[in-house]
Amino acid sequence: MKRNDSGSLLFDDFPVFTPNLSPREMFEQGCFGGTYWRPIHSRVLGMMLADQHLEFEELFHEIDEELLVGTEFNREINRYRAKSGTTLELWESKGWIHALDPYGWVQWYCRFFSGRRCEDDQRQVKRWCNFAGPKGRFRRQLISRIIQNDSTFNDESVSPVIRQGLHQWGYVLTESDFEKDRLERWKRFHQVE
Repeated sequence: MKRNDSGSLLFDDFPVFTPNLSPREMFEQGCFGGTYWRPIHSRVLGMMLADQHLEFEELFHEIDEELLVGTEFNREINRYRAKSGTTLELWESKGWIHALDPYGWVQWYCRFFSGRRCEDDQRQVKRWCNFAGPKGRFRRQLISRIIQNDSTFNDESVSPVIRQGLHQWGYVLTESDFEKDRLERWKRFHQVE
């Protein structure tokens, strides 16, 4: 997979989609308390689902099952040791889960990363941009909190819950992204072009 100089993944057909963690990196480093691929009852499909991670054997080769299919949420598995996010049931009740990817955004990302393209790509990329992209709500919140705390981009004590959320959307704040955003804020404040 191609990356740019700052480590973001490059997708020629979706240049605005620039996560910097692959699905493998997300799960190796720890996300969703190890429970993302647990057996579920999909309301969208009206059936039980299990072993869905096996579709991605190449992506998850030799990753400990505890990081993928745990039935009990384990905060210690998460990269930032924080719980972030809501339940699949809430997402289903809001109509945000589509039948194509009944586990949600990360299932879509694994398939997209593996080469699948589908009618839901635009929506999912837009969701990522709104959450973790350069103007994404949570990326901007994290940067604001770092600035407010007069801290550094990699001070993990600042907003571990937001950091975990971003991680689960395939993004970790980099020094170059932090500095770029901070400079833009300074220019706006000082009305400099």
